[in-house]
Amino acid sequence: MQAFTTHTGIVAPLDRANVDTDAIIPKQYLKSIKRSGFGPNAFDDWRYLEPGEPGMDHSRRAKNPEFILNQPPYDRATILLARSNFGCGSSREHAVWALTNFGFRVVIAPSFADIFFNNSFKTGLLPIVLPEAVVDQLFREVAADKGYQLTVDLQNQQIIKPDGSAVPFAVDEFRRHCLLEGLDDIGLTLQHADKIRAYEAKHRAERPWLFLAARP
Repeated sequence: MQAFTTHTGIVAPLDRANVDTDAIIPKQYLKSIKRSGFGPNAFDDWRYLEPGEPGMDHSRRAKNPEFILNQPPYDRATILLARSNFGCGSSREHAVWALTNFGFRVVIAPSFADIFFNNSFKTGLLPIVLPEAVVDQLFREVAADKGYQLTVDLQNQQIIKPDGSAVPFAVDEFRRHCLLEGLDDIGLTLQHADKIRAYEAKHRAERPWLFLAARP
């Protein structure tokens, strides 16, 4: 998993509450578990003017010019500004994969659905919860400055605005550690690889009959 320390990027405003996981990545794209290749299908029903299916050449599909992520410079955004209850609906990791494949490293919202929130940390996406009034102010600032950028400093748990002012945010310490070190569940386990190998060797030595090849 890619480590997260400090990130600066363009902010895309998605001014909708209750954005569910089916909107983030429609169900027809859930057949793969490779964690890659979902970027072109993030917000698929909103980005394109025609229905999409796996295997299509999405670069040839007509895009909806009204959708924010189809408009420059937001098509290069890496920070998503959203409304409350982001990521609600069914529990699909593909929703987080689609956002990270698109290029997002951060999602800022007043609240998130629990499963989406938990899945985000396991994939290197940082979900930041801010008070609704603060999110409202960010939407106003983004609207007034096309190409508005923020710097997210996870080490110091603050968001730096273009004017230099800082907005603090809270992150669970264990999750913060994992993001800073780039550790997903597998990475955490592999930190103990020497102990695991030692246990397996001891187990094999003490119970060799468990490892005998099965006779035909």
